[in-house]
Amino acid sequence: MTASTSEKPLFKIPDIHNNPTGWGPCAIPAQFKDTPYQPFSKADRLGKASDWTGALYQDRRQVNKYTSQVGAGGSMYNYVHEEDESTYTLVDTTRVHKSAYQKNRARIAQHRFQRQSKERREKGVMIPLSKAQKNRERDRMRQQRKWQKQYRGRWQHQKPKNPIKPRNASVEVRANWEILEEMDFVRLGKLWMDPPPPEDLKCCGSMGYYDKQYDRATTKADMPLVGVNRIFHKVTTSDDPVIQQLTRDFRNSPTATVYATDSILSTLMTCTRSVYSWDVVAQRIGQKTLILDKRDKSQFDLLTVNETAGEPPQDEGTSMNSPANLALEATFINQNFSQQVLRKTGAWHVFPAPNPFAEEDSRDVASVGYRYRKWHLSDETVLVARCEHDALLQMPDSNEVFMNIKAFNEWDPQPGTDWRQKLDSQRGAVLATELKNNSAKLAKWTISSILAGSQIIKLGYVARVHPRNSSKHIILGTQQFKPREFATQINLDIGNSWGILRVVVDLLMKMNPGKYLILKDPNKPFVRIYKVPQSEFESEEEDSEEEEESSENEEKADGR
Repeated sequence: MTASTSEKPLFKIPDIHNNPTGWGPCAIPAQFKDTPYQPFSKADRLGKASDWTGALYQDRRQVNKYTSQVGAGGSMYNYVHEEDESTYTLVDTTRVHKSAYQKNRARIAQHRFQRQSKERREKGVMIPLSKAQKNRERDRMRQQRKWQKQYRGRWQHQKPKNPIKPRNASVEVRANWEILEEMDFVRLGKLWMDPPPPEDLKCCGSMGYYDKQYDRATTKADMPLVGVNRIFHKVTTSDDPVIQQLTRDFRNSPTATVYATDSILSTLMTCTRSVYSWDVVAQRIGQKTLILDKRDKSQFDLLTVNETAGEPPQDEGTSMNSPANLALEATFINQNFSQQVLRKTGAWHVFPAPNPFAEEDSRDVASVGYRYRKWHLSDETVLVARCEHDALLQMPDSNEVFMNIKAFNEWDPQPGTDWRQKLDSQRGAVLATELKNNSAKLAKWTISSILAGSQIIKLGYVARVHPRNSSKHIILGTQQFKPREFATQINLDIGNSWGILRVVVDLLMKMNPGKYLILKDPNKPFVRIYKVPQSEFESEEEDSEEEEESSENEEKADGR
């Protein structure tokens, strides 16, 4: 028996760790003491042992079926250094502003880099860029694409679809005209004057009474606009026989006198809201007389449409939506609307004096009352103007008040502001849109009503039956306001309007006797005063009359 066989086999009893509260080891083994451990759930997928099919034959619907979730975060196996409070510092996230020198150097470096890149492209030389240059170029291209994407939509919304074309002046400025004064809207907007009280001089004409049934007009119960065959007189200041008589009466007055009409005064007093060009002729006669006139055959009395809109009408030629044709349509609507809404039966209100422009055998004269009034602009200057009322309104307490009747017209219904959808439920929004698009016209209507002393201004909403037919219209509703309260709502400063008129009158009264022209620049916010020849703007009839008078005087002189 050998020694090897006589030795007994060794058996070492292993350490048994009893865990009475659960299963598994009670302590971490020494060989796994510093090994990181990430726990996982039994439901986590451990992944495939091997994949022999390859990515080409992998089903897209089962891409993540066997993807292992163990170690997905990766944070459990990262190296973590012991916390050292001595190296802890606060991070300042405020932006460091570069000095002008640093900005200039960066700008020069960027310009040099772009120039070198351009030279390389032109020469066809491919010079490798440094890592810093590549990073700057990549960052620049990324920022440029970001800006383009960010502002592309904003530019499309803010930029008008059709650029506004240069507008023509209401009258051609000749080379021999001399500019005497140029007033910008900013300076005119700062003027102010306490409104003077009016004094009535004479009342002429006759007016009808407003028919309240038109207040019941709605989008669902609209009323057709009917053409009225009546005569409207738009006589300028110097051709008014009443003003001619007043001129003779005030000839020996110690104060200077200015003569005008309400349409001319309202245009001057609200000039800071106007966009289109207009002109007024001023005649200085002697040392104490100033007459404000409109030119013959001018479009001064035509109503503008969407003058102050962001995208005003710009069609040209014979298009029915051109500014000239829209002005004719708006004037036609206002004249017919102001006469249609009157009572068909009953007596009219008659002023003491008859209509000064109506002929003796004329019967179809429009309902209008002329009120000639006087204001003291200063101790040395008096203003005399012809104002107009359109009708009277019978109040519930049997009182009668004067009123002016005007009408808005819808010519191009927009999807968001279609009157047939918004007028009954959102009338305030419709009025706000009209104020934005027709601010100048609405301000003129308000000033004219205040000058005449009307207690009510009635506004009608008239739309085309079809957008492509400018001859047929319907009444969709009406609305009334008190002129002075309405001026406050539309942000119209009456004191500023009187201040503008006072400054214009003072400038003209300081000039020598002669003929002058007040012209609104067609494309800039300026009002200019020109010195024009005395024979300018005279019609052929006036020239022939003057020639006949001169020939008669010569014949009389020869006879003598």
